[in-house]
Amino acid sequence: MNLPERPRICMVMMSAIGDVVHALPVITAIKRHRPHARITWILQAPGAALVNGHKDVDEILIFDRKAGWRGFWNLHKQLKTRPFDVVLDLQCYLKASIITAMCRSPIKLGLDRARAKELNWLFTNTKIPAKPLNHVQAHFLEFLDAMQIPSQPLQWNIGPWPQERAWQTEFFANMSTPRVAIVAGTSNPLKDWLPERMCELIDALAAQGLRTILVGGHSARENALGQMLAQRCAHPPVNALGSGLRNLVCILDGCDLVISPDTGPLHLAVALGKPVIGLYGYNSPTRVGPFRNDPKLLVDAYHNAGEAAQMTFAHRQGRMQHITVQNVLDRVQYWRALKQ
Repeated sequence: MNLPERPRICMVMMSAIGDVVHALPVITAIKRHRPHARITWILQAPGAALVNGHKDVDEILIFDRKAGWRGFWNLHKQLKTRPFDVVLDLQCYLKASIITAMCRSPIKLGLDRARAKELNWLFTNTKIPAKPLNHVQAHFLEFLDAMQIPSQPLQWNIGPWPQERAWQTEFFANMSTPRVAIVAGTSNPLKDWLPERMCELIDALAAQGLRTILVGGHSARENALGQMLAQRCAHPPVNALGSGLRNLVCILDGCDLVISPDTGPLHLAVALGKPVIGLYGYNSPTRVGPFRNDPKLLVDAYHNAGEAAQMTFAHRQGRMQHITVQNVLDRVQYWRALKQ
C-alpha cells in the first residue's frame, strides 16, 4: 500500500485503555514515516482523556457509547465532512464496524477474515495478511506492515506532558524511594488478586524499604479495597485511587516498579518503560501480558506447570487465588538484584 505524502488517516480503536495504549506505536510510527500525515482518532471518553494532547494525534472524535444510536448519529454528522485516504479498523467488533462503514475512504484496512469477529470483515475492503493469533501489540503492528511502514523502534510518547511535571513533582514531594505502584484491580473481578494477600504484600514491601502507592479508578470495589488496606496494613500505601488517567501517567512514571493484574495501567507502565510484575490467571499472558517485559517478572497462574504457552482468548476462572505473596516477593527480589 502506497501512502500519499500527506495522508489523511482515521484510526478506529475505541475500547479498553490497554488497547488504546497498544494502538499508540502505530500512530507514532506513521508520524515518523509520514511527518505530514493528519491522524484522526475515534475514541470513547476514557481513551480520549489519556491521549488528549499527544503530539502525534491531530484530532480526536468522541464516540459516546452511552448515547446509544444517538452516539452513532452524532459521529456520522462529523465524519460526513472528513474524507480520509485510509481508515484503520483495529477493533473487530460491531460498533467499530458500523463506524468504519460511516467513514469516507477508498481504503478501509482491517483484519483477515479468520481473525475478524462479529462479521467485521464485511466492513473493510483491504485486509492485513492472515496470520496465527498473536500478542495484541504484535497484532496491531501488522497494520504498519500492511502500509509498508517500519514499526521499530516502538514508541508510545505517552508523557508526562511538560505541563504535568509540576503536578508530578508535588505529588512525590517528601515521598521516599524506591517506589512501587500497586494497581488496585480491574473491570472484571475474576482478574483481581485477593485483597488480603495484597495487604500482606504491602507490609512485606514496606519491611524492605519500598514505598507503595495504590493506583486505579474509583469504582466501589477499588474504593473498598483502599479502605481495607488503610485499616489493616501496618504500613498503608499512599492512596492515589481515582487520580485520573493523565495523573496516573505521572504516578507510574515516577515509580520504580509496578505490580498489576491484567488491566490497562499495566500496559501503560510498559509504555513508560517501567518494569512490571504482571499477575495473570484469568487471561493468557501469552496474548495479553506485558509486551517485551522481562518474562522472569511475570507471575503466570494461567498455565499449568509444564504446559506450553497458550495463545488463546479462553479464560480460566479461579486461577488468581493460586498466586501467593511469596510468588510476588520472589519477583521483587529478582528485580532488586537486577538493580544492583
